Amino acid sequence: IFHKIDVREHGSGNAGATNVIRILGWKTGIPVLLIDVVKGFVAASLPAFFNLAPPGTALLTNLQIFAGLFAVTGHIFPVFAGFRGGKGVATIFGVLLALHPFLTVSCLGVFFLVFLATGYVSLGSMSAGIAFPIFLFLFFDTPSVFFKIFSVVVAVGLIITHRKNISRLLKGEESKLIRKKSVKE
Repeated sequence: IFHKIDVREHGSGNAGATNVIRILGWKTGIPVLLIDVVKGFVAASLPAFFNLAPPGTALLTNLQIFAGLFAVTGHIFPVFAGFRGGKGVATIFGVLLALHPFLTVSCLGVFFLVFLATGYVSLGSMSAGIAFPIFLFLFFDTPSVFFKIFSVVVAVGLIITHRKNISRLLKGEESKLIRKKSVKE
């Protein structure tokens, strides 16, 4: 709750950074976005930091995925907010950044291409999520079979968490993050 406003009661009703930006502006939304990314990054980095497995091994990657999943699950279903959180996009981005930075930045490129072309954060997020397993399977290698499975789960999970956005997109009712000013303004 920022500025004595519960963003879950406004806009999309979501506690994520996009809704915070829409409701409270960029000055509040960007720190929320950064906190969400860092939360996922730190969680997924802990197994490597504590040397729980040798670097570059499937075991380390798997431990990082599990640690990251705890952060993402806590973001989507926060106990202290009545299990009503965000969609987990920024947090999963942080997890993926810790796991495979170059692959993640490649998916971020997809996000920005789609977002800048359409103005829809949701469409950019889903496109980047779908690109993740495709890019992993086509262009990157990992010792972890679980990472490959995880990449598909991330893509499907992003589609599931965005099902209301998909409905609004199909009806032409989805809000764009950046609105062009009308001639009257």
